[in-house]
Amino acid sequence: MKFRLNHFVNIIFPSFVFASITGVLTAVVVTVYTWLVHHAVELSDGMYRYLRGNLYIVPIVLAALFGFSFFIAYAHKMMPSLKGDGIPTSIGLLRGVLSFKWLPNLLGIFVLSLSTILIGVPLGNEGIAVQMGTALGRGAVYPFRKKHGAWDRYAMTGGTCAGFSVATGAPISGIMFSLEEAHQRITPMIIMVSCTSVMFSYITCEILSSVFHVQGGLVSHTELITLSIKDIWIPVVVGIVVGLGAVLFLKYYRLLSRFFNKKLKNVKKSYKIFAIYALTVLLGLLSFDFISTGHDLIVELLKSKTAIYMLLLILLVRCTMSLAANTTGITGGMHLPVLAVGALLASIVGEILQSVIGFSDDYYLVILVLGIASCFAGMLKMPITAIMFSVEVLGCHESILYVIVATSFAYAITEIFRVKSINETILDTKVEEFNEDKTPKVFDTFVTVQKGAFAVGKQIRDIFWPSNLFVLSLKHDDTKVAEVDKHGEKAIREGDLLHVRYSTYDEEQTRQELMAIVGEQTYNEAETDTI
Repeated sequence: MKFRLNHFVNIIFPSFVFASITGVLTAVVVTVYTWLVHHAVELSDGMYRYLRGNLYIVPIVLAALFGFSFFIAYAHKMMPSLKGDGIPTSIGLLRGVLSFKWLPNLLGIFVLSLSTILIGVPLGNEGIAVQMGTALGRGAVYPFRKKHGAWDRYAMTGGTCAGFSVATGAPISGIMFSLEEAHQRITPMIIMVSCTSVMFSYITCEILSSVFHVQGGLVSHTELITLSIKDIWIPVVVGIVVGLGAVLFLKYYRLLSRFFNKKLKNVKKSYKIFAIYALTVLLGLLSFDFISTGHDLIVELLKSKTAIYMLLLILLVRCTMSLAANTTGITGGMHLPVLAVGALLASIVGEILQSVIGFSDDYYLVILVLGIASCFAGMLKMPITAIMFSVEVLGCHESILYVIVATSFAYAITEIFRVKSINETILDTKVEEFNEDKTPKVFDTFVTVQKGAFAVGKQIRDIFWPSNLFVLSLKHDDTKVAEVDKHGEKAIREGDLLHVRYSTYDEEQTRQELMAIVGEQTYNEAETDTI
């Protein structure tokens, strides 16, 4: 009975109780945040309109931003988790390769990201919403961290997908995000946590939207014409063009990253941040399309066409500014800027096809939507989530086949050129910075699953083990030989002996995480040269 009770507790509480609490908290915080973002964008647009008519104020604004740059650099030094995009940070936290203090992080990204949007730096808010959900997930289980530390990453998973779904207005995409991108695997507990958090966050968001008059999502559903099978070449062309654009975008990011982090290594970070702020102000004086989150740009492209030369100019400027801002660590998301790049690429394709073939405006709109979905699949390397997103947010219910074709080609192109997603690339940089001047050690040891431990009754593949820890074999009792677990399908029982090997930069942290899963005990670690 005790075994069943412990098993029940270690599934119900992280998967349903704290997942639901996290979902509600995330919906409340992200809805308030989205409401503030909406007003911050409007205020930013108004400020730039005012500056264009009163240029004498520009030097005063630049002087204020120069001082603010030092504050941002200091904040990043004190809390590195505040830097850059929130989605890669959340993924690193869920995989156990990064760490943070949840409450200072929550407050920090809330304030700093709003300042980024107010200034007009071309970064978005979706990634920040995801990171806030992750922080709230940890906060929900924080009082129970000593006895139930293994619940932590499950609650954070719920907060992550809840933040994504509330910010984008796409609940199914939020669930798929946790499976396809965050953990890159499917297990029962991940599904339960994700579904529960998204369900409660979505219900809460629906209630709050009537109060704050904020509707989550990228754009309002658009009426799209239904393509016929003879038009199958259209998504093929869009997918290939956007896929090639994604490859260039991702390679451009690596180029800018090397430039800022190596060529400008000796330049103070505050100066780099001020340079981005100053360029943002100067570009904003020319046109608001060059800066800001990209949401208004996407809406504008969906409503009307723009000259190709202007589209190319906006594309080049926004790519450079968004990537440079992210590389310098300015707090803000890359999700919306990436979708804006997809919309610009697709708009260029649509303009060319219209001029060559004479397409109607209805075809132009379909091409634009296919481009956004393809960019999602190519640059973020999440094709399944991209398909769900196109249905939930972009209104592609009757064109699902053509969305699949476009996203598949875009994804295939990025695979052919062997480029990592923007999230994985940023995460690699964050992990490298986080472990700078540290030396990893590899340990080989045996641990026994204790009575009432979190691991009891679960399969090896279902558990969020410490990062870079591998269960080499499992021995159920003294009468059986150790079994190699090739596919993670062996259910763990009380008293099982696990042979584990792991690489770690922090021995104590890894030991605590392992004990939270298998139960407190003493064991001998043998350092090894292999992994």
